[in-house]
Amino acid sequence: MDRVVRGHGLFFVEILFNLLYNNSNNYSGGGIMSVYPQNLHTHGILCDGKFDYEDMVKRAVELGFESIGFSGHSHTPFDESYCMSLENTKVYKKRIADLKEKYAGVIDVYRGIEFDVFSDDNPKDYEYVIGDCHYIKCGSKYLPVDGSAREVQECINKFFGGDGLEFAKAYYNNMALLTTLAKCDIVGHFDLLMKNNELCGYIDPLSSAYRSIALEALTAVAEKIKVFEINVGSIARGYRSIPYPESFIIKRIKEMGCGVVISSDCHHTDYLDTNFELGLQLAKDSGFNEVLIYTKDGFEGIKI
Repeated sequence: MDRVVRGHGLFFVEILFNLLYNNSNNYSGGGIMSVYPQNLHTHGILCDGKFDYEDMVKRAVELGFESIGFSGHSHTPFDESYCMSLENTKVYKKRIADLKEKYAGVIDVYRGIEFDVFSDDNPKDYEYVIGDCHYIKCGSKYLPVDGSAREVQECINKFFGGDGLEFAKAYYNNMALLTTLAKCDIVGHFDLLMKNNELCGYIDPLSSAYRSIALEALTAVAEKIKVFEINVGSIARGYRSIPYPESFIIKRIKEMGCGVVISSDCHHTDYLDTNFELGLQLAKDSGFNEVLIYTKDGFEGIKI
């Protein structure tokens, strides 16, 4: 069933943007009624989020959301700095189940997971799974592709001879591993490796070589996983001026007959629907006349 969506100095700069984001008390969202009725990519205090889960549910109700999904970072045994610990994973499952029951009839609450390809969790334990990759494995080390601009540039210089394309190949090879997961419903921030690219330019996003690498991985993933995320989160945090993924990828997603959801990769209640309008515009500009939302019966299209 289709419905109508509701209308209405490099490293210094990076540090400054992070300080502004982490300390801001100013709401910059889409107003009292959100232009898109759901956010499936959200993080609370049991991983790297800033707020309790119930605070986010209450904010979603204020925005007129029909539903909210939580997607805590799945456990990665080699790096617990940002993800849920094994114990917190158990707490998370219970916490979201309690909120689902408490807010029944007010707003639908879904228990999801942001599942890294290197996680040791079980994706089948969740209502929906956002699959993605935050690391490149170099020897015995797992290096974050979304670390600071300095960390990413040092990684490229040390392990890839300063060649951003080789870095891209390693990353997209890992993204293709999403097809091996026991469960994956949504592909998250497909080109996450570009997080710092506007700051330090390690890859030319217009180059045919880079685009070929990205689209080859996309083709492999889209043969099995049919829903992709348009993620606007890094705009509010100051890393990017455009959503993930870039428009040439979104257009190919459309050409391959896949659908898209909109998310803000939210770690803070103030940003629960921030820049949704940019995600919707990217979808429109890429040829979509509808976007998807997740429901208890699966994905449903809403006209844009």
